[in-house]
Amino acid sequence: MKIVVAEKISASAVALLQEPRWTVVTHDQLEGKLNSHLADADALIVRSAVQVNSALLEHAPKLRVVGRAGVGVDNVDLDAATRKGIAVMNTPGANAVAVAELTLGLMLSMARFVPRADALMHAGKWEKKSLQGSELRGKTLGVIGLGKIGMEVARRASAFGMEIVGHDPFVSASVAKAQGIRMCKLEEVYAAGDYLTLHVGLTPQTTGMINTDSIRKMKKGVRIVNCARGELVDEGALAHAIKQGHVGGAALDVFQEEPLKDSPLSALDNVILTPHIGGSTHEAQEAVGYQIALQVKEYLKSGVIQNAVNVPSVSHEEYAEMQPYVVLAERLGSFLAQVSEGTLEEISLRYSGHIAEWKTELIRNAAIKGILNQVLDEKANLVNAASIASDRGLRVHELHKPKSSTGGSGSVLSV
Repeated sequence: MKIVVAEKISASAVALLQEPRWTVVTHDQLEGKLNSHLADADALIVRSAVQVNSALLEHAPKLRVVGRAGVGVDNVDLDAATRKGIAVMNTPGANAVAVAELTLGLMLSMARFVPRADALMHAGKWEKKSLQGSELRGKTLGVIGLGKIGMEVARRASAFGMEIVGHDPFVSASVAKAQGIRMCKLEEVYAAGDYLTLHVGLTPQTTGMINTDSIRKMKKGVRIVNCARGELVDEGALAHAIKQGHVGGAALDVFQEEPLKDSPLSALDNVILTPHIGGSTHEAQEAVGYQIALQVKEYLKSGVIQNAVNVPSVSHEEYAEMQPYVVLAERLGSFLAQVSEGTLEEISLRYSGHIAEWKTELIRNAAIKGILNQVLDEKANLVNAASIASDRGLRVHELHKPKSSTGGSGSVLSV
């Protein structure tokens, strides 16, 4: 096995990758020859600087996995990786505490005018009267996105005595209630929040979500924090709303273009700007590097897929229980492809018993893999099988029947 670590991760993370007959090439050994090192690499580990695009992947014919030490995968061409059967993993949650603490720090800094107070003191000015702030206690915090970071923020804000309202279509009201969060529609969060903090991923639906229209729905004087993705905020619209007095302040750690150059926000006194330092703590940097090294190692050794963004993820326990069915599905698919006649247009999978309650994407992909590898020159695997099938117009149907008449489990595959 060969692993290329194209950007700096901790020494403990690199040490974790050391195995007999494994070669680990670290960023300081590349000497500007990343492409040549990728020619026989099984894994590539990056942070955010290296652009893993289709051109780069053309130099990596053996690559099986790309590990992103961090959350965002904007620098990875997911479609290109999927087509080539390369799993892409990240480390969500490894820096959750670091980002949550920065979020609260920025909120406190806005509430108490800390940057302005510091600048005045360094200028030799004692202007106490102009620095009367407000408390977080009793204020309403709107948390948009209740993943690991959003939940960490909510827990800490609750300790300050804030009322928490949240929006996340993938979190149930009962889970939110257990954390003291009142779930609302997005427009209701906009209207209720004295502070708004963003913790969502970048999608077509969330791009530019803080804009002229959404700001109009917000409470006058609202303060906005963004430690998630820069593209979530229309910086021009935000700057205009601050100048008009509708938005009371903003604190941004991420930007539409980085490094930040010419921005209308830079000239505003009630805006705090930090250079994308949300995950920049010693603890978080150690955690993301070690976590991605562990995930890549386990994938290469045992096939366990964790925190993948282009293929279903499963735990060790789930994979151990599921593996016999994955093998069975591939063999059934291979067999059926060999004995079937005519054009292959549709694949149907039926699950019964307790396996019908699992996340069956890997079993489905294994069946597709078994079929396609009998009829195509292009080799399918568990990552790209569904994509190849879709490209060829092959319809795939799954039927789940949790209860079986025998009380056991079964996997039936028909073509």
